[in-house]
Amino acid sequence: MPSLDDLVASADLALRTLGRGARPARPTPTAARPPAPSAAIADAPPPAEPPVLDAAQRRLSGALMRVNHVGEVCAQALYAAQALTARSPGLRQQMAEAGREETDHLAWTEQRLRELGDRPSLLNPLWYAGAFAIGLAAGRAGDAWSLGFVVETERQVERHLAGHLQRLPEDDAASRAIVAQMKEDEARHAEEAQAAGAQALPAPLRWAMRGAARVMTSTAHWI
Repeated sequence: MPSLDDLVASADLALRTLGRGARPARPTPTAARPPAPSAAIADAPPPAEPPVLDAAQRRLSGALMRVNHVGEVCAQALYAAQALTARSPGLRQQMAEAGREETDHLAWTEQRLRELGDRPSLLNPLWYAGAFAIGLAAGRAGDAWSLGFVVETERQVERHLAGHLQRLPEDDAASRAIVAQMKEDEARHAEEAQAAGAQALPAPLRWAMRGAARVMTSTAHWI
């Protein structure tokens, strides 16, 4: 059973997540910049400034980053619930470490939404509560099933982020850099869960997870 300290920490995480109080441990990813000119070409013109997004591009980027932010709200809830219900200390630590990296993603997407002049989903409390309940159920099923849930979730998220990299405006280098780093982290979380002894989920459960994810992402795109 989780201790009182664990429950208090979980409640604090929920408040910080929903109150937009996430603080990243890593700097926000940035697009690669061209190297500084050498002395031989010091008279060359400086690199051009990044292009300014037009209104339609900003709306699209804002909607996609809102969806990604919702995913990170859910990730905070899922990992917190699965850490609370983990049987082994090692798995509890693994879930906590992955959750801390997801906090980076949460903070990065929050920051990018502000830069785009957009807002998070109005339904974030609902997304958090639902994800926490799902995480508790996965954890209660046992460590191997909980790890299997992580593998399937992160693989779905990785595919989702790959799709966003195709849809984000080419000129939105800031959003694209964040999403690319998130995709790399999610793939690693899936690999670590698989290596820790994940149990493959039944196909009907995987299909249900995909259907629920489509509902969430479609709704969060607008609300």
